[in-house]
Amino acid sequence: MNTFKSLGLSENLLEVLEKMGFTKPTPIQEQSIPLLLDNSVEDFIGLAQTGTGKTAAFGLPLIDLVDASSKETQALILAPTRELGQQTAKQIVELSANYKKLNVEVVYGGAAITNQIRALQKPTQIIVATPGRLLDLIRRKAVSLNNVRYLVLDEADEMLNMGFKDDIDDILSNIKVPHNTWLFSATMPSEIRKIVKKYMNNPKEVSVNTNEKTNTDITHQYVVTRTNDKLSALQRFLDMHPEMRGIMFCRTKRETQEISDQLAGLGYETEALHGDLSQAQRDAAMNRFKARNMQLLVATDVAARGIDVSDLTHVLHHKLPDQLEAYTHRSGRTGRAGKKGLSIAFINSREGRKISDLERKLKVKFEAIEVPSIEDLKEVRLNRWAKQILSMPVSDEAQEVFEGIKSQFEGMTKEDLLLKLLAKELKQLSKSSGGDLNVASSGKGKDNHQNQRYFINIGSEDGLTEGDLLAFVSEVGDVPIKAVGDIALQRKRAFFDLSKEHKKGFTERFVGLELEGGHAIKVNEENNRNDERGRGPKKGGFRGKGGGKSRQRNAPRGRGNSRRR
Repeated sequence: MNTFKSLGLSENLLEVLEKMGFTKPTPIQEQSIPLLLDNSVEDFIGLAQTGTGKTAAFGLPLIDLVDASSKETQALILAPTRELGQQTAKQIVELSANYKKLNVEVVYGGAAITNQIRALQKPTQIIVATPGRLLDLIRRKAVSLNNVRYLVLDEADEMLNMGFKDDIDDILSNIKVPHNTWLFSATMPSEIRKIVKKYMNNPKEVSVNTNEKTNTDITHQYVVTRTNDKLSALQRFLDMHPEMRGIMFCRTKRETQEISDQLAGLGYETEALHGDLSQAQRDAAMNRFKARNMQLLVATDVAARGIDVSDLTHVLHHKLPDQLEAYTHRSGRTGRAGKKGLSIAFINSREGRKISDLERKLKVKFEAIEVPSIEDLKEVRLNRWAKQILSMPVSDEAQEVFEGIKSQFEGMTKEDLLLKLLAKELKQLSKSSGGDLNVASSGKGKDNHQNQRYFINIGSEDGLTEGDLLAFVSEVGDVPIKAVGDIALQRKRAFFDLSKEHKKGFTERFVGLELEGGHAIKVNEENNRNDERGRGPKKGGFRGKGGGKSRQRNAPRGRGNSRRR
């Protein structure tokens, strides 16, 4: 393997790398850095999985290529989340320690824009930004792209998954001067290929270990239980593994907060991490987690991007994600640095096919496990109960109350009192824990479940909540609310399950419906969905049931109403 010295980096950078203890580049760094330092290479694509050193792969060449003596912004790095943006900016600042005049600023939503505008008034050679906040700053004329010579799209596939395609198009169209575009991604879906074709000129491409999607140090498991029993099942796993230091991934912000609050109310050390929290709240949660003051961090996929926490023992999935890459990113947070890790998915009886799909596509084996029984838990929970009693401080109020009731316990031995307390705890334990939480699966690898997964091209950006979408799908699709479930609401799209008995004619009932502004609503089976722009509404009124008579449906709440042409 080459050393950093052989890659063409400056002495200033080599000195910093040596002080930081970095001597050998990773494969993506080894192949990318010489090409990016070569002035004859204008555009570049780097494909590698998360955690392979992509930030240094583009950060080191950028530091050497920008002119620190110039006051103009010469490099722009786009990142999908503020956490990843902050992490990237921090690393570039550390790597540029010997470049005193080089200034790196990071801008993102969720923080005061006035402070960011003030910071950008200083000479800033490199800007790290999330797409939405950058566009806001461009519109306010707080950022000029007139001298940008290097544009980096970091985690490009994730930016598209989060619905930033239009924002990226707007930003790229705002750069009018000749520049180099460097795109780094874990995968190369068709939407990224469209960006490459439109904005890049014969890019050099480096692909490193893109087929090695799974870590052999991770054990993949799944447990089948009812949706309403997932919290109780999670409690049992937390009790059985008191040493657990894990992350549970949820699909929605509301679900994340609710699970964290419920667990905290039951005495578990947990915190929530999602986009509705302030930056101060997010930082406090992460500081607690990194200080090992909690057992479980409950997070959304988006909020967890850019988090770098070592020594995770477990990754838990409250619901499996819809994208293969999302599962890889989630589970890959454990089993690092040669240590073993567990990835456990909580699924319902109809989701066996999802496990089989992951096994086939990732070439891994999932082990079916069971929720621990009450008998399994008794000793663990009673030991925990005993430790809580022993560590409980005695307050002045407790001392006063004790003086008033201690006569009722006269004549009782310590053993008698402990036995009665133990009997009470055992009774409470059996009452609160429920019975067997395990459910028989419909069959892993068999499509026996009675649900069909659907895609709809509206989402939270249109002002929707899960409840709005549920009511809308039920009413327009003319199906019972209870037939719709497992909603995954994203920024510009959503996924949901529908009982197959209601499948006939379902998608046709949405044809011709559009939001005000001409956005055509389209519903397709997930495995048969086309480009999210839709085919456009058909002419003619909405045909309902009952003799073809036309009737109007209620629109989902959001930005404007829906209508039929």
